[in-house]
Amino acid sequence: MTAVTTTLTPILTKFWDDPQSWTLETYEKNEGYQAFKKALGMKPEDLVQLTKDSGLRGRGGAGFPTGMKWGFLPPPDGGPRYLVVNADESEPGTCKDIPLMMAAPQFLIEGVAITSYAIGCNHAFIYIRGEVVHVYRRLLRAVEEAYAAGHLGKNIHGSGFDLEVTVHAGAGAYICGEETALLDSLEGRRGQPRLKPPFPAVAGLYSRPTVVNNVESIASVPPILLHGSEWFSDMGTEKSQGFGIFSLSGHVKNPGQYEAPLGITLRELLDMAGGMRDPDKQLKFWTPGGSSTPLFTAEHLDVPLDFESVAAAGSMLGTRALQIFDETTCVVRAVDRWTDFYKHESCGKCTPCREGTWWLKQILGRLEHGQGSEEDLDKLLDICDNILGRAFCALGDGATSPITSSIQYFREEYIAHLTQGACPFDSRESTLFHKDRVTA
Repeated sequence: MTAVTTTLTPILTKFWDDPQSWTLETYEKNEGYQAFKKALGMKPEDLVQLTKDSGLRGRGGAGFPTGMKWGFLPPPDGGPRYLVVNADESEPGTCKDIPLMMAAPQFLIEGVAITSYAIGCNHAFIYIRGEVVHVYRRLLRAVEEAYAAGHLGKNIHGSGFDLEVTVHAGAGAYICGEETALLDSLEGRRGQPRLKPPFPAVAGLYSRPTVVNNVESIASVPPILLHGSEWFSDMGTEKSQGFGIFSLSGHVKNPGQYEAPLGITLRELLDMAGGMRDPDKQLKFWTPGGSSTPLFTAEHLDVPLDFESVAAAGSMLGTRALQIFDETTCVVRAVDRWTDFYKHESCGKCTPCREGTWWLKQILGRLEHGQGSEEDLDKLLDICDNILGRAFCALGDGATSPITSSIQYFREEYIAHLTQGACPFDSRESTLFHKDRVTA
């Protein structure tokens, strides 16, 4: 129990267990809107600098410094500028923003208000995935409460600052998690990535300067402002500062959200989560940042979960979506199912991704059923190489990650499918797979 209390940092998740955690009343009992009132007495440029000093990096996957992103906006020219919150969380395994908006939506709304004031925005948008209707309704109600309390609207708290907030429900496309596709969708067009440059900071929503940030990034702003940049930067590691929500799912005893400093390891998180779901089964592979990041294995249990360490070990921290798989799982089948998703969600705008994901699925489908030949593995890697870095956006790159990493770590399992003419995990004699049982 000691490890949990000293390692976890309940900040955004502090009062999720309150019976009415989502209400404005509960939020205001927990320092709610104190940071915004403090912000209104500061210069906008000082808020941007404070965010830079804190070391907050984007929590949506890319890890780009948040304050630096705000600083990219050109000088005011008298026209509007916008803040757009990317709440289109839809990658397999990624599940931190939706529970945050469900349990404590006011964190996001206060963060939107502070960020809008800092960048000179008078109309902010929250783009949320349309399928999560319950979260959409909760967020709408939270915005209504904020308006009623005077935290949004005209002349907020007598400061002269005006802010309108629009909650927009998307139509359910993974591609709209890409910031420029999201902007096209918000403008009423088909959600497809734009050619960059120009970047959103120069010509974003309605061709005006725009900041696009993830839900957790914006929700982290109020605590930083209230407690100071040093308070935040003292957590985490030297280059990956602060705390983050780690989502554990899969073959783990207590799946859920674990808010901890960046740099914590999966071994520590697994201990907090009660270990593997079946203690007799060993960890086989896991994703450090969702299905679009290269797989890790049991040998990576002690890799610090920060941007630099995970990259040095060959993967990406991404959205900290830790999907845990034990030895009963067929890695080929898991990767085949993920590839189904990327093939389906490819917007079709660029050839490498549109054609490449289709071919990846054809070959993986054959291999999963024990058909094809070992040459197909090289063909998979060749197709991945032709997609990587050549697609219009990161969807194509993400589709290649689980394939290349699974072949790197589990090539013999792919070969076992071919030698046995079927998936070894479908055998009635044993649902387990061990290296020493692979036949040449």
